[in-house]
Amino acid sequence: MNVFVNFLLVIWALVSLQEVTSHGVQPLSVIHIEKTVIALDNDAYIKASPSVLGVNGNNKEWITLEYSRSVPSNDDWIGVFSPANFSSSTCLPENPRVSPPSLCTAPIKYQFANFSNPKYKSTGKGSLKLQLINQRSDFSFALFSGGVSSPKLVAVSNIIAFANPNAPLYPRLAQGKTWNEMTVTWTSGYGIDEAVPFVEWGPKGGEKMQSLAVTLTFDRNSMCGAPARTVGWRDPGFIHTGFLKELWPNLVYTYKLGHKLQNGTYIWSDIYQFKASPYPGQDSVQRVIIFGDMGKDEADGSNEYNNFQRGSLNTTKQLIDDLKNYDIVFHIGDICYANGYLSQWDQFTSQIEPIASRVPYMIASGNHECDWPGTGSFYENMDSGGECGVLAETMFYVPAENRAKFWYSTDYGMFRFCIADTEHDWREGSEQYNFIEQCLASVDRRKQPWLIFAAHRVLGYSSGVFYANEGSFAEPMGRDDLQTLWQKYKVDIAFYGHVHNYERTCPIYQNICTNKEKNYYKGSLNGTIHVVAGGGGASLSDFSTLKPSWSIFRDYDYGFVKLTAFDHSNLLFEYKRSRDGKVYDSFRISRDYRDILACAVDSCPRTTLASRRR
Repeated sequence: MNVFVNFLLVIWALVSLQEVTSHGVQPLSVIHIEKTVIALDNDAYIKASPSVLGVNGNNKEWITLEYSRSVPSNDDWIGVFSPANFSSSTCLPENPRVSPPSLCTAPIKYQFANFSNPKYKSTGKGSLKLQLINQRSDFSFALFSGGVSSPKLVAVSNIIAFANPNAPLYPRLAQGKTWNEMTVTWTSGYGIDEAVPFVEWGPKGGEKMQSLAVTLTFDRNSMCGAPARTVGWRDPGFIHTGFLKELWPNLVYTYKLGHKLQNGTYIWSDIYQFKASPYPGQDSVQRVIIFGDMGKDEADGSNEYNNFQRGSLNTTKQLIDDLKNYDIVFHIGDICYANGYLSQWDQFTSQIEPIASRVPYMIASGNHECDWPGTGSFYENMDSGGECGVLAETMFYVPAENRAKFWYSTDYGMFRFCIADTEHDWREGSEQYNFIEQCLASVDRRKQPWLIFAAHRVLGYSSGVFYANEGSFAEPMGRDDLQTLWQKYKVDIAFYGHVHNYERTCPIYQNICTNKEKNYYKGSLNGTIHVVAGGGGASLSDFSTLKPSWSIFRDYDYGFVKLTAFDHSNLLFEYKRSRDGKVYDSFRISRDYRDILACAVDSCPRTTLASRRR
């Protein structure tokens, strides 16, 4: 009976958490586009200029809209559509007796007509500047009345387009399956029957070589539900990945993306560069950025009427400005919060291009990438908006054996990273549990003393209000089995997102601080420091009014973490706010290898009389 009651409590806790983990609403989801009424007004107009974008090779351009309506209202709004033809021809009826809606494709962004036009309601005239990125198709703009809940289409603009909508765009680097392999993934409009994708690369200033790329794509039927299969669907184009092998440690390489067309001509991207990873165990200064839950935002102010991801652009800007001072990025889940509106993945990859094109951009799976009922995710909620992992698994490369099971290990010099997938079962006896133990157990701590565990949901410790209300201060069942592994293999720091704030614990094991120091750890930690770094950009999460004794530092703000390994014995941890890039929390670890060997509670095999020296 007690077992049954405990089972019910666990299920109740899981269901309760599902109701509170989605912070905010995808801005495009508030538009009831399927309810649109066609009410074209001969006295209304909307005009876009210039008509051709990217003439100078730019893949991001500002455009101007001029519009007018004889009966203006503060509810009037403008939708940006791509492809430009958003007519009913693409809609499917729910059944033969029901006519399809007039419009069934959400805009890729929207803005109210009175934005920057305070006199719009009295004059009926306005202008608007919007930023567009190349998304493999043309654009048109529509003026609506009736607000976003009961839209009436009153005017449609002329069509504008980028000079080459198919161009290779938005490269994102990632570490390969070996330390000396770098992968580069990009998006284009060229299928393999139209052009051959490849990467031209080599040492900076040296001889160049070409590596062919593999190509993936997917269709509407690959999506698991609405809105990804309905109003949020947009053709993703083609996603290519090239594999750059046998890199020399720390050497700077340049590369550019290419497509060879059937007529023999070449289409090229800009030229980019990256620094190859250090050899595992190499003694050099190595710098790592870690955060979760960033999302995206629009530089022109569109889409963000619920302030869903206010900190996103600040985090991105800080990382762009500091590019020379770090080597690799880990974005641990909740990547762009597209939530089934596929156009947002292009927006996100464009936003991070200055970062991801220069340093490896490693991701983890979160609830907003993966979760959907009946798809094998551990949590059967609807947080992915019908994407069910397809977008994250295709748009980004990770060195997993099976990208549908988003767990992997990767080495960077003196660091070993074990990246878990909280949206699949991690408990003892599961396939993922076995992977985690193998990842932790196989590292040579003489060569790689800094052992890092990372996952999206908090499997360790958090005093975020929704975890505190459940009484677990973490994901239910999160640390039940895993803390045995963290302790046994002496994980230094465990990182999480999901809770949109920053929090650092003491070195801890079984709810007990194993070290009283707060800022300078010398010798063995005797436990693992747990860090929530979920303030990348999405709307912030409250803390519980109760601050547990293990919580050393909490910050209700946007930010990210930087780790700097100076050598095999010294590590600096810094938490920086996105608003100014300044350090607001930090600590150091200083130790020798024998400190890692030293036994702590449950970290060494139990001895017997037979093991004593005679």
